[in-house]
Amino acid sequence: PTLTPSPTPTPAFPDTTGCAGPMSEGICAQFKAWIERDPTHFVWSDQPDADLVVTMHEAEGARPIGEWFLVLAAPFFTVDDEVTFADLRATWQGEAEGPFKAHPLLVTTDTVASLVNILGPPSEDTVQMVAGDALLSQAESHQGWAILPFDALVPQWKVLRIDGLSLLERGQDLSAYPLRVPIFLSAPGRADALTLALSSGLSLTNRDLSRMTIVAMTGVTAMTRATARLMETKGITYPAKDIKAWFSDADFVHISNEVSFMPDCIPGASGTLSFCSDDRYIALLEEVNANIIELTGNHLEDKGPEWVDHSLELYRERGWRWFGGGANALEASRPLTLTHHGNALAFLGCNTVGPFADEESGGAARCDFEAMVNLIRQLREAGYLPIVTLQYLEDYSYAPTPAQIRDFRRLAEAGAVVVQGSQAHQPQTMEFYDGAFIHYGLGNFFFDQMWSDGTRQEFVDRLTFYDGRLISIDLRTAILEEYGRPRPMTVGDPEPAADRRRFLEMIFELRPSATGHTPPGATTAP
Repeated sequence: PTLTPSPTPTPAFPDTTGCAGPMSEGICAQFKAWIERDPTHFVWSDQPDADLVVTMHEAEGARPIGEWFLVLAAPFFTVDDEVTFADLRATWQGEAEGPFKAHPLLVTTDTVASLVNILGPPSEDTVQMVAGDALLSQAESHQGWAILPFDALVPQWKVLRIDGLSLLERGQDLSAYPLRVPIFLSAPGRADALTLALSSGLSLTNRDLSRMTIVAMTGVTAMTRATARLMETKGITYPAKDIKAWFSDADFVHISNEVSFMPDCIPGASGTLSFCSDDRYIALLEEVNANIIELTGNHLEDKGPEWVDHSLELYRERGWRWFGGGANALEASRPLTLTHHGNALAFLGCNTVGPFADEESGGAARCDFEAMVNLIRQLREAGYLPIVTLQYLEDYSYAPTPAQIRDFRRLAEAGAVVVQGSQAHQPQTMEFYDGAFIHYGLGNFFFDQMWSDGTRQEFVDRLTFYDGRLISIDLRTAILEEYGRPRPMTVGDPEPAADRRRFLEMIFELRPSATGHTPPGATTAP
């Protein structure tokens, strides 16, 4: 009789899974976390011959399941902004080129495991291996630059562009980004396991845009006097034409609008200190994608508190939110809390000099530092990351006053992740203190003060949050033109005040921790 062959047995689950070849520990950790959600079909194995393996090498039959991103970063107070990949690759291979002649390239074993498949092994002559927990301190003490995973960033690093590309921006074509490593899934002989894993939506990456939030913080906006006349002459949105792109990919754009809106407002003459902005001017804020309005300014009530209410209605119609002021004192003192892409943020601000909101009329929140300290602590306990802005005493100086240092640091000690001065018509220096980034003043944004280099120089701070942490601060710099139009600074600009490198060098040299200045009752910044 004819014998019927026995059917080929279907391999039994659970399949063994693991990592194969040089591999970032972060990728393995993500893969293992995914495996643990389905113990029926998959079990972890530390053996390289597991049934289902993640690899950074494209083996036959392997399927792409993600990308791992690394950045080139320098200590934050670095004035260089970018490098070429040609110089980076040459340095990796043993010939220090360009800026790497002055800045040793630092890596960890994990970084090497991530990059060895695309760059080859690093040269011991030009690349220094450093323990992960010593990477930042080693870079700071030796003027080194480092390659590290995107999700390992902390604010004390400055991300450097490579061939003009930065991972801190959305909407870019990253196909040419050189520190982008593909991740593959392979299952030789177990097509069923591979199909099951892929059908479940397995994706591994350390730059998931659905977990990233970008907040752009700006300085003083006052659409009045010469700025208003510029808008009337050249178009309402004309002042934004050179810097609009800075805000196109931001999830939240903060505007410290010091002036209330008023229908048919007539721009004040130069020198006047009683301000209003025509309702039409809100189009300029729309042009830069504004959606968070700070109301700590001194001029909100110049034409009467009723125009504060009118301005709030304009914001409300657009779905914008506000903080640091409001329709009454209670509203003004409330923090603005929001959660975006898993990042819980809280904005709060106050004014030290007035005029203030009261029980019945609108205006700015009065600073009560004890209450603010308690509120910051409560917000941190509730899982929020506080961003605090202060309309402090105006001082036309690049360096903060001792009182300013004392008060700003007090809020950092309470748990703020960012403390920012909104009073400054002239930009001021910055520092890291007790885990917080303190920027004592950003300068003007849309305002007509052009009587000094300082009043024309501006900062825009782009804050990047990822997976519940502030991971990076991108400092943009501009010079005011035409009494209202910010123009991006450039390195080597023919106008000295607009030379970005010179400006940053001066600002960084004045930071309190660099000058050794410590106000009475404060401690030296860590």
